[in-house]
Amino acid sequence: MCDNLVVLPDFTSQSRMLMAKNSDRPAYESQPLVYNQQQAYEMDEKLLLAYVEIPQVEKTWLTIGSSPFWCWGYEQGINEYGVAIGNEAIFTKDLKESSANPEKQKGILGMELVRLGLERGKTAQEALEVITKLIEEYGQWGSAVVGEEKPYNNSFIIADSTEAWVLETVDHHWAAKKIQNKFHSISNEMSIRGEWDLTSEGFVEKAIESGWASGEDDFDAAFAYTDHTNSLQVSHIRVQRTKQLLGEKVGQIDVPWLKRILRDHYEDTFLEEPFFNAALPDFQTICMHSSPANFTWGITASSTIFELPKDEWHFPLIWWSPATPCTGLYLPIFMCEQEFPALLSQAGTVRVKSADPAESQHDQSANGSYWWVFRDLLDELKGNENGTLFNNNKEIARKTFDQLEQKWLLLIRDLEEVAAVLNKAGKRKEAIALVTSFSNECIKEAMEAIEEIRKQTNAAVLS
Repeated sequence: MCDNLVVLPDFTSQSRMLMAKNSDRPAYESQPLVYNQQQAYEMDEKLLLAYVEIPQVEKTWLTIGSSPFWCWGYEQGINEYGVAIGNEAIFTKDLKESSANPEKQKGILGMELVRLGLERGKTAQEALEVITKLIEEYGQWGSAVVGEEKPYNNSFIIADSTEAWVLETVDHHWAAKKIQNKFHSISNEMSIRGEWDLTSEGFVEKAIESGWASGEDDFDAAFAYTDHTNSLQVSHIRVQRTKQLLGEKVGQIDVPWLKRILRDHYEDTFLEEPFFNAALPDFQTICMHSSPANFTWGITASSTIFELPKDEWHFPLIWWSPATPCTGLYLPIFMCEQEFPALLSQAGTVRVKSADPAESQHDQSANGSYWWVFRDLLDELKGNENGTLFNNNKEIARKTFDQLEQKWLLLIRDLEEVAAVLNKAGKRKEAIALVTSFSNECIKEAMEAIEEIRKQTNAAVLS
């Protein structure tokens, strides 16, 4: 369960491409923000992924991504050229056939494909080509959850400063469509129907041969390939809600509005948000919380907004909130060469990635992990499984966090322009020092804010 969206530059307030994603994962699966430098490799080196080994390339690009603690790949991420990618699980008819076949060769996980596209593509179209060629050769089969066998196919949004693509995949097959109109949003269902710009060879024929479509004349990719025994209520309402909210501000969509969307619990709709509190959900929402009834499967583990640069001098900008965004704080991180804070990239008790979820321990809270600070805060704000204290405590947290976000957003607009001037003048090290010191100060202020929230919520309980 995830939600992923992109807004074309002409329809944002700053005339720059914006992309965002909520990553919904198991309730206690940590998802730190990790940093991987450019890397050169020897000829014939191999890359061992969760289920397959593939040839390594001569050089990989600098990337930052939100990565489950056990996983080599990313749920969402960006590279030094301002290419951003996020993926969604989709459930298609071929998965049933694969599940019944014990000899089925496992392939590349969707999260691994996200990182591979970022490491090897300088543009959105290059990243698209990287991912589709790998899918054609290796397919995508295998679980991406520790302790569960939950296979899936993938859809992706892939964007750079000038163009964006939606890519939808079925085993070794795929279709891609260039986004031409204002914005696009995807969730855990196929969105490409009768029109696309690119496909794998045999994409339509595979469905017809399998008896999932009657012919080419009225071929509907989403209808043909979707597993209709898998409920779409977990995705369709959410994707329609993101489109509704994007449409309300089209032409003036900005970072604060994307935060509003990613924190949404259907407030101001006929549903009037969850009946008791958002931490005790009675339906699927964009900002996902775990339910005692288990129908939500998990929580939003990581929420990210990407501001893609206007030109080569401006650094791409990431706004990252660990755990549920309604109780979170979007931290600004600039995409550039840097000494990346270990606090952001550490998981809890599991500090070595296994790549294969079947070989991983479950992670638990530990000192030194920014993600776990916010995950623990969520439980503290809830008070108990039913969220008895949540409504009051969330107000306390939001008041503090909203003030910080507003302050950072106000400061960052001037800061990024100064950094761009320095960068253009050949003073890149000075530009990097400027933006990274700002992010480090934001981390410090975030940790102080959490302590202040804890004092206030504890005082409220005592009173």
